[in-house]
Amino acid sequence: MMKVRIERIVEEAQDIRSFRLVRCDGQPFDTYEPGAHVDVTGPTGVTRQYSLCSPPDDRSAYLVAVKKEGASRGGSSALHDVQEGAELDIGAPRNLFRLAAEAREHVLFAAGIGVTPLLSMAYRLNAKGEPYRLHYFARSAEHAAFVELLASEAFAGKVELHYGVEPADLDRVLGECLERAPKQAHVYTCGPAPFMNKVVEIAARSRPEDAIHLEHFQADPAANSAPAGSFEVELASSGVVLHVPADSTLVDVLQAHGCDIDTECREGICGTCIVEVLEGEPEHRDNCLSNKEKAANKQICACVSRAKSARLVLDL
Repeated sequence: MMKVRIERIVEEAQDIRSFRLVRCDGQPFDTYEPGAHVDVTGPTGVTRQYSLCSPPDDRSAYLVAVKKEGASRGGSSALHDVQEGAELDIGAPRNLFRLAAEAREHVLFAAGIGVTPLLSMAYRLNAKGEPYRLHYFARSAEHAAFVELLASEAFAGKVELHYGVEPADLDRVLGECLERAPKQAHVYTCGPAPFMNKVVEIAARSRPEDAIHLEHFQADPAANSAPAGSFEVELASSGVVLHVPADSTLVDVLQAHGCDIDTECREGICGTCIVEVLEGEPEHRDNCLSNKEKAANKQICACVSRAKSARLVLDL
């Protein structure tokens, strides 16, 4: 973690604030890949993950935007109470939501605060001169962040704003957006789970699975409430076999044995605790690995996922 100072706070929309962060030691940040997020520890000591939405090559500052959640457990609400000049701790950027290197055209679908990682992608695509279109859905203009920026010359002709689309009309509107998009364009989406699920569903009618990319903000309650069974894990470096009881998580068992596994969210979102799988079949319960990565069964998110096979051999 590194110390940063809040240089500027901007009220971007109703209940959404952006925070321009600079390093306390005066040094520049590293550049980052679009779609990355950072761990932010607020004044209450609560750590949450927020997407970076500054230009990825701007090393002078990082920008994050935070929506104040009604059911906040001390993360977003605390950040909405801080003032400019306050100091925070942040981690290094991590990325599970990248622009596809093989794609030459892109269509981005954001809803609400989900615009943040897609904004960083739009900055990079502008810089590279690659064609894209950003569709931004919000309840109203008052609930949409960065609208003045998205209306600027840099994004002219590349952004469409969709306000007040009713759930009953979402299929039609998304379908029309995708019909106008080139068939070879990759699709990226971020926002509330029902919105992303609908984008994925409609995009899958005309595109292969590996051309559709998404990032979750919240865990899947259904996946994490499924019955849990016990299983074994073998540590490849030593041959040690550990038992994971039904009432324990894989990461807790590994850490208790002395394995150096970092964790942050413990909800299967941030990807901090991903471990390589050498043998066996994981039971994926996370929202950070892509469908393609899950199908390959070469990684496991140790904080929430378990095993379908009796044993997993881990690269530890």
